[in-house]
Amino acid sequence: MHKTRLNISIDQDIADFAKDFASENRTTVSDIITQYFLTVKRRKDGETTERILADPAFAEAFEEVQEKLRAGKARWQSYDEVFGR
Repeated sequence: MHKTRLNISIDQDIADFAKDFASENRTTVSDIITQYFLTVKRRKDGETTERILADPAFAEAFEEVQEKLRAGKARWQSYDEVFGR
């Protein structure tokens, strides 16, 4: 499938974390974001998904975020709030 560029703005700390996380898991930030939205799309379309990234922390965080988004209880936080810098 043809890929296109999508520019987003996020806090520098979160961008750094995403790059480090991707590197530790031998993938790219682009692939992580692609997998996230592919999973959202498949669930919306009623299709099943398989977990691509094996890191349990990622899988748990992913499911937690999905539940909060569905319930309308998501509260956006800065990197410092989450990681205490």
